[in-house]
Amino acid sequence: MIAYVFTRLLQAVVVIIIISVLIFFALHLLPADPVLLLVSPEELGRMSNEEIDLLRHNYGLDKPLVVQYTDWAWGALRGDLGRSMRYQVPVASEIARCLPVTFYLGSVSLLVSIIIGIPAGIISAIRRAKLVDTVVTVLANVGITVPVFWLAFILVYIFALKLHWLPVSGFTFPYKDFALSMKQTIMPVLCLAVSSIAVIARQTRSSMLDVIYQDYVRTAWSKGLTERTIVLRHALKNALIPVVTLIGIQVRNLFAGAVLIEIVFNIPGMGRLGVDALYNQDYWLLQGVTIIIALVVVLSNLVVDICYGWLDPRVRLK
Repeated sequence: MIAYVFTRLLQAVVVIIIISVLIFFALHLLPADPVLLLVSPEELGRMSNEEIDLLRHNYGLDKPLVVQYTDWAWGALRGDLGRSMRYQVPVASEIARCLPVTFYLGSVSLLVSIIIGIPAGIISAIRRAKLVDTVVTVLANVGITVPVFWLAFILVYIFALKLHWLPVSGFTFPYKDFALSMKQTIMPVLCLAVSSIAVIARQTRSSMLDVIYQDYVRTAWSKGLTERTIVLRHALKNALIPVVTLIGIQVRNLFAGAVLIEIVFNIPGMGRLGVDALYNQDYWLLQGVTIIIALVVVLSNLVVDICYGWLDPRVRLK
């Protein structure tokens, strides 16, 4: 198991290096001139070519791209992701301010998805062709097809504008004001979790249907074991293997959905920070946001691989 984990960890490091290279060079191939972010057009018109060259030199923009990437990568390893050209503050401080918000919303959404999706899929499988199976299947199909932004607007219209039960926007951590935090979190978490719940429920149902008709499950039934013991002890562990992979994919989808949700509900998270950096053409800030999101996705995939090896010993022997 140790060799398996080490191999996956080494692969994750290689992937992160490749992603950092792609992100850096892709952003620096954009046609916009970073100098325009540092000074106003009026100031730029009054500056001489020597002053503009000095400004480029001070920010390292006159160096070859390879040298710029090396400097940036070395700084990133030490926790220095550069300085925002628009806000003139360290990129790391902006990420440290916004990342906990997105992480909290994503974690709660993923937890809600797992708590609801897996039991719904299990019940639907063991009650196949019954009313509960029909209800779960229909709701899952609806949940997959509902656009996140449309659902957000509907929830705002009903619960915020009409019923006045929930606030329209904003974010507060639970340790600051628990009641307000719950009110502000319900709609964003629901929007993020609906699709994940549907996908996890469908996959769990499909996996359970494949497992419960296996010979070892029939043997467990013939021994007179209870349904609960058979499902939880014998069938569920093998059925969860593809579900665990799907949960890892949902982490990526939650970050993607957070961009829309944070904009709709005016939440100061990583998604909104990345969009603002893109609009402002703030290279250093956009690089930092993108690499941190990529790092989270890679680490989630690493955790999925390790769980895979724990659930199925055959995987770590390959």
